Amino acid sequence: MYSEKVMDHFTNPRNVGEIENADAVGEVGNAKCGDIMKIYMKIENDVIVDVKFQTFGCASAIATSSMATELIKGKSVDEALELSNKAVVEALDGLPPAKVHCSVLAEEAVKAAILDYYKKTGKDTTELEKICTGCCESCSAHDHHHDIPEEE
Repeated sequence: MYSEKVMDHFTNPRNVGEIENADAVGEVGNAKCGDIMKIYMKIENDVIVDVKFQTFGCASAIATSSMATELIKGKSVDEALELSNKAVVEALDGLPPAKVHCSVLAEEAVKAAILDYYKKTGKDTTELEKICTGCCESCSAHDHHHDIPEEE
């Protein structure tokens, strides 16, 4: 059911915790499934030098949060903005179709933190403000698109 990488990131999550005086904080949640993700970033010269997360949720929620932090740590803010839920799923060697929404939340938590950073630093937030805070299963109703793999 779950890949070895999902199980590894669930049982040994990376970057767990909180960053005091974080430069960016993003929190998203999905009332339907009960997952809540909070991501903290320390940013220097537009590079994410440290990132931590706190997630309340299932194994997939914890694993996707952990993997998302690994994928953006050391990257520029612009590079982190390119993170997609599909990239998180691929890095974990897949997720069951019913758990793909967790990867969407991980992507949105990263983008919510970067939105916070942009607001704090006076950068233009026009495009980032189109993100939702906790995606539902009908993303087509929003102005954005997530890569939700179809069931095979």
